[in-house]
Amino acid sequence: MKVLTMILALLFVTPAAKSIYDFKLKSIDGKAFSLAKYKGKKVLIVNTASKCGFTKQYAELQKLADQYKDKVVVVGFPANNFGGQEPGSNLEVKEFCSKNFGVTFPLSEKVSVKGDDIDPLFAYLTAAENPDFTGEIKWNFEKFLIDEHGKLIHRYRSQVTPLSPEITKAL
Repeated sequence: MKVLTMILALLFVTPAAKSIYDFKLKSIDGKAFSLAKYKGKKVLIVNTASKCGFTKQYAELQKLADQYKDKVVVVGFPANNFGGQEPGSNLEVKEFCSKNFGVTFPLSEKVSVKGDDIDPLFAYLTAAENPDFTGEIKWNFEKFLIDEHGKLIHRYRSQVTPLSPEITKAL
């Protein structure tokens, strides 16, 4: 059923998607935005949660965004798919991230990153071919590294920290 859901999402929701630039998104403030504004830079897309054992990665994500700002843009996608670890509203998530980790990198509104209500961007990312692996997201803080042309080039599980050599050498 999970595979069928992903196939249907790709076929019917995003039939023309050729890159991450083809998706319409909303910021955590509810404003429309496009990842196309980051053409020419790499983008690190991360599904996040505020009450997770990996939540401390917000600090490293911010440090990565600051340290490598000429090469990569970090974009967080809060999701409540795993253990109810992102229960707050968009405003509560934004305030939590700012207050506790000084997050200034872009955050989307809360999305679903798996299941029948998977966000079209994540249906695309989890099905996209890359040298690492495909398939359903296993937990919070999985990371998707996108090249300067909007194509997925690497995917990392939650345990790979934002400043790990696996990520920084790919920038």
